[in-house]
Amino acid sequence: MENVNAQTVELQSLKRLTFKSLKRSFDLFASCHAQRTPADPNCIRSRTACKIQDEYRAVKDSAAFCENDEADVASPSTEGAPPLALPSFAHEGTYTQPDNKVAESALAIVTSNPASGEIKVQGADSIAAMRPVITPLSDYKPPESCQTESASILRRLRPSKWPRPVWHRPWENYRVISGHLGPVSSIAFSPGNDWFCTGSWDRTIKIWDRASGQLKLTLTGHIGKVRGLAVSSRSPYLFSAGDDKQVKCWDLERNEVIRSYHGHSSGVYCLSLHPRLEILFSGGGDSVCRVWDIRTRAQVHALSGHDGSVCSIATQAAMDPQVITGSLDTTIKLWDLAAGKSMSTLTFHKKSVRALAMHPFEYSFASASADNIKKFTLPKGGDNGSIWFWDWKSGHNFQKTQTKVQPGSLGCEAGIYALSYDVTGTRLVTCEADKTIKMWKEDEDATPETHPLKFKPPKDMRRF
Repeated sequence: MENVNAQTVELQSLKRLTFKSLKRSFDLFASCHAQRTPADPNCIRSRTACKIQDEYRAVKDSAAFCENDEADVASPSTEGAPPLALPSFAHEGTYTQPDNKVAESALAIVTSNPASGEIKVQGADSIAAMRPVITPLSDYKPPESCQTESASILRRLRPSKWPRPVWHRPWENYRVISGHLGPVSSIAFSPGNDWFCTGSWDRTIKIWDRASGQLKLTLTGHIGKVRGLAVSSRSPYLFSAGDDKQVKCWDLERNEVIRSYHGHSSGVYCLSLHPRLEILFSGGGDSVCRVWDIRTRAQVHALSGHDGSVCSIATQAAMDPQVITGSLDTTIKLWDLAAGKSMSTLTFHKKSVRALAMHPFEYSFASASADNIKKFTLPKGGDNGSIWFWDWKSGHNFQKTQTKVQPGSLGCEAGIYALSYDVTGTRLVTCEADKTIKMWKEDEDATPETHPLKFKPPKDMRRF
């Protein structure tokens, strides 16, 4: 027999069914949407027990409270017994101070035997023997084992004190140098601190006098943007790198290229010299940091392992790691120079690592990224023309300043591509996108009264 009540079910798409299920779920929990989930009693009890065990274990049983002693005097088994009359206490509610000897003889503890119903009264001597000695918390000294463990717990739980920054004079711009035809992207100072060189997108390298800011020399030879510069402290050599995949060695006595280092398959973005060895490091868009012998032009190592372009290289001569690289893949790698292998990889940054700086005295370095700065470096320049000055020990930002573009430039050209202190640390030079070079120095007239230190310790003290 044919079922006449049968109805055709309309087929619906999976997306529509999903949204209908989502709407039913919202309607089901709409009444209790703003309510908090009730706490589990077992969790609260466990948390309280853990807190007592960790923080109050050494002192929780040290002091006896008077309430416990008073509770021991009155036993629940003494119901129906006549009240114990004490001398010098009036029944009308009046109170007179009893004599010391009479009060000592009147002190008693009433105990009962449930089996026989007998009531025993003990004197003050037995009370004194049974009563625990109350020790003030200030005079309490736990056992050595407990004291050591408690001290370690408190030492571990005590938050670290945020160091107070040192007052610094504010920096001010005192000179603007023009001469490049494109944005200035790199800078390096001479070991004698008498001149500095800059590289630009106009494919030239210019050497400037540090004291007067006058142009001394212009070097041409690259066919791409100049990205990196390095000056040797042991020989009159200047090294440059650019987007043309070339690394050049310039003899500053003859002002010409004497060596070229070939091996990169993409643009070279950064250069660094070893402080003691005749070794040159270069990193670029091929994700490899290459190690070159300066004299023979031979490639010693190819430090590969990054997944993005190598943007910064830092070197030191004291101990391993002698080479540190930062990349666009948000990682920092520490390298064993003798073996040519990576020692460790740091992944604390969430965005590309753009710059690295070694501390001249401490065994530490600073890394700069778009998200934050680790082990804060002193100056930081931004692509919006801002310069932030940081205190090294406390990480306090004691000054923020905004650079000004030269007349005729657009506002979007207020960007800082590179910056560096001179050898003495009293002058700061910034390379900017408006084709200018700006020199900064401390304000000599500033005092702590005219420029007070605005410091407020952060509430969330995080290590990373």
